[in-house]
Amino acid sequence: MKKKFTVLLLAMLVMSMLSGCIFIEKDSLTLGSRNNTESIILSHVMGQLIENKTDIKVIYKENLGGSNVVWNAMLNGNIDVVPDYTGTIVVNYYHQEPGNAEETLEMTKRLVDEDGIIAFNTFGFNNTYTLALDESKAEELGVVTFSDFAKYSEDFTLGAVFEFIDRPDGLPGFQKEYGLKFKNVKGMDHGIMYRSINAGEVDVINSYTTDGQLQEFNLRVLEDDKSYFPPYHALPLVRKETLEEYPEIEEVLKQLEGMIDEEAMQKMNAKVDNDGMMVERVAEEFLVESGLIEG
Repeated sequence: MKKKFTVLLLAMLVMSMLSGCIFIEKDSLTLGSRNNTESIILSHVMGQLIENKTDIKVIYKENLGGSNVVWNAMLNGNIDVVPDYTGTIVVNYYHQEPGNAEETLEMTKRLVDEDGIIAFNTFGFNNTYTLALDESKAEELGVVTFSDFAKYSEDFTLGAVFEFIDRPDGLPGFQKEYGLKFKNVKGMDHGIMYRSINAGEVDVINSYTTDGQLQEFNLRVLEDDKSYFPPYHALPLVRKETLEEYPEIEEVLKQLEGMIDEEAMQKMNAKVDNDGMMVERVAEEFLVESGLIEG
């Protein structure tokens, strides 16, 4: 009996070793994303295109955290590819003054290059910060711009993502620029903001221009009439070491240049946030409809 058990144990061990050999991923890269729908969708758009066009296996690390967490993961080599935003890179990571869209993109490329990272050209859309409040309330007050809203801000409770409250290109400078004084500021996760304003728990939220929930809730998006917020054009970042190992992904990711506008990104976000579709399916639908992969 003891002999049979020993033989069985050895057989299981051999099978385990063989199984391990079979499933080790030799040619693979790690694709990261922030803790929001848009970042996860973009990571799957890039990842699915890479897997479709090459023999490289993509490993996803989703919901890593806010922008600084993901950025540090890139610098430390814990992830190889990530979607990010020009304004965030220039202002939040490198604490530089941005320019217009083209200038900010060029600054982005130059700055990240010094840290061993390549910034590609943008996907095509600008996802900047804005404020959104109930359409009927905005109409009653005649509020269209941030400057209009500043006259009434003391009567409003702001719901804002935690990162926006703290980062240098977020709430502190924004309040100073427009003279905003909120009755209260409540920090919350991005997904909760729209439920909170719909439930009357907050009066105004710091939304993003490509938020899918803007299609579902009757909110007015206000204009940044002083152009305080820098351009936030989304683009792929890739570690130089990764490109050296897998040079074929350069041509693959270049196929996404200019392929996603604000409306397309908002619709993709809405499919996940409003309709409950899986990000994998949303990314695949976009790639097929864009002619980048076959259905």
